Amino acid sequence: MNIPRPEHPNPQFERKNWMNLNGTWSFEIDNQNSGEAKEFYKPEAVFSKKITVPFCSESELSGVCIKDFILGVWYKKSVELLPLDYLGKRVILHFGACDFFTKVYVNGNCVGSHKGGYTPFSFDITQFLSDKLTTITVYARDDTRNSMQSIGKQSFTYNSQECIYTRTTGIWQTVWIEFIPESFIQSVKYYPNADNCSLDIQATVCGKGRIEATAYYNNKTVGVASTEASSGTVSLHLDLSEKHLWNVGEGKLYDLELRFCEDCVKSYFGLRSIRIDGKKFLINNKSVFQRLVLDQGFYKKGIYTAEKEEDFIKDIKISLDAGFNGARLHQKIFEPRFLYHCDKMGYMVWGAYPNCGLDHSYAQSLFTVLPEWLEAINRDFNHPSIIGWCPFNETWDRNGRQQIDDIIFNVYSLTKHLDPTRPCIDTSGNFHVKTDIFDLHDYEDDVERFKQRYDNLMLNGVLEDKHSNRQQYNGEPVFVSEYGGIQWSLEPDENSWGYGNAPKSEEEFVARYKGLTDALLDNNQILGFCYTQLYDVEQEQNGLYTYDREPKFDMNIFKEINSRKAAIED
Repeated sequence: MNIPRPEHPNPQFERKNWMNLNGTWSFEIDNQNSGEAKEFYKPEAVFSKKITVPFCSESELSGVCIKDFILGVWYKKSVELLPLDYLGKRVILHFGACDFFTKVYVNGNCVGSHKGGYTPFSFDITQFLSDKLTTITVYARDDTRNSMQSIGKQSFTYNSQECIYTRTTGIWQTVWIEFIPESFIQSVKYYPNADNCSLDIQATVCGKGRIEATAYYNNKTVGVASTEASSGTVSLHLDLSEKHLWNVGEGKLYDLELRFCEDCVKSYFGLRSIRIDGKKFLINNKSVFQRLVLDQGFYKKGIYTAEKEEDFIKDIKISLDAGFNGARLHQKIFEPRFLYHCDKMGYMVWGAYPNCGLDHSYAQSLFTVLPEWLEAINRDFNHPSIIGWCPFNETWDRNGRQQIDDIIFNVYSLTKHLDPTRPCIDTSGNFHVKTDIFDLHDYEDDVERFKQRYDNLMLNGVLEDKHSNRQQYNGEPVFVSEYGGIQWSLEPDENSWGYGNAPKSEEEFVARYKGLTDALLDNNQILGFCYTQLYDVEQEQNGLYTYDREPKFDMNIFKEINSRKAAIED
């Protein structure tokens, strides 16, 4: 059977006994949100459509392809689970992501719910299984026009426009079942120590027994540790006999096997350190200039979901081909499988939350952000490619009401409490409250004016900031985390959009790109840049590549511009 996206969705926490539930599901649209009253959750309910999971109903790959607002959707799939499959095991039903509020039923019984469109959730469904067919029913409710819902770059108007795009409703990541023993490893956190060549593991287990961790490098055992554990948190320390540093462009990874009673989890980790030293960003105690590009994580046929795993590799590769060494993952929590390839390829990324659409002037918005953001940090904590967190982006005023600064401050503070190992940008661009790095978004297209602005920082210690009436620069490291956005449309129409004035020739485009980028590379007070953007998304046509990921220019030109040594790297 041809199952879309057949690979295991989480390579950092992989068990052998699992079943991929992607593929054809029965489907029904419920714009009146009356399906529960109509008892759609019952196994005998009949749905009128089919959909291909894990692709959202708006996408071509789903087979539904309805672009209008969809307020509610239902899914149903019957699975044959033989008693042999789960005898003496727990059966866990997993969802990679489902937008936005989800309720799950098994054989007509509600097994749980989840709020948030970007993070994983799971339910133990063992007690609800049938000796015959087990019917799984999923209800997802979504309203992109609700100001208490985070939507990222999904359009809150009928049509996409400027820098907002086609919506995603319902399931958009892999659904799978996992068979686990009664005693099992629930979660792990890795704390690598590059200086001491060691790894500390914090694991949470259910049950009582001995937990053992074995590290490998190129199939050779390089570290072993074990200890007794009993339902709760336990710590392990591994001294590694070989030192292989994860670095930019060198994604050297250790394999890791975790065993607890009958449970066995396959994982991996990277050995690297991150810290800020004055104005410099250090990886493994070496100053690294962040040559980043904005990646929106949209796909022409799948919208939020890549058609195949190779698409992740291609997006990283085309970025590297243009001379970038990482990306700001923008207004979306990307799939773990994408982060896995970032880890493997030594590609730096910032973990972000899709706060666009949320009204930050109401205290209630904290209850939307906080639970899902904590889930995102816990899910992605172990990825060496993630070199920082950014919970908010451009927290603009809403109808004359200003953001509540305490929301920004408290989310920043909790992020630092959960992960003291990485820097945190509180709200990228504006309006900063408390931040480890002071970043700006600057779409000035006059090269001389752009250069003078940042030369003033280098020569006089003065940072020109158009939001200085709302945020204060206190000498933090400086990061120009959005700039450029230069429009270049291969087939322009009335909807084509980009920042500023579009150049009239390829030569003018390259000259502007080089001038803007040189101004940042030559400034010894700036730790990195992020160019907007890697590829076009729908009508926003300011990518270096088209939406199909075809190059618009000779990428060697941009690789030469981007790759030269930065002043702060001296």
